Amino acid sequence: MRKTPSEQEYAEMTRRASPGSPVLKNAALAYLSGGAICCLGQLLLNLYLTAGLPETQARGFVSVTLIGLSALLTALGVYDKLARRCGAGTLVPITGFANAVASPAIEFKSEKFITGTCAKIFTIAGPVIAIGTAAATAYGLVVWVFGIGG
Repeated sequence: MRKTPSEQEYAEMTRRASPGSPVLKNAALAYLSGGAICCLGQLLLNLYLTAGLPETQARGFVSVTLIGLSALLTALGVYDKLARRCGAGTLVPITGFANAVASPAIEFKSEKFITGTCAKIFTIAGPVIAIGTAAATAYGLVVWVFGIGG
């Protein structure tokens, strides 16, 4: 009968079996890919401003465009390949969140529209929206109670 390894033995086995991570390479790729996404956002902003949109509207269009591009690239299977290669840089909040929402919806499309796509789209987004709403409410209460701000 095999002996169950202790916590220390298991930790040592895991350490030996886990390959090292190329930290500098990963950091550089994250920096470059995240920066490229941000540069794309700035380019889009400049294009929308040049097209004559007011700045507040242009900024909204940039967000919508980045979300749409991220969801489209996720549906085509490109975003995941990019994320595997570039790592954390693709998690720039708006594009990473769009990918996180679109991925489960696409994965479960075979289970039909309502029970698959619509139900699964919120497996990632639901908790984020719930926690975000709770945090915004708590922040708003603190601002209101203590009269902080404008």
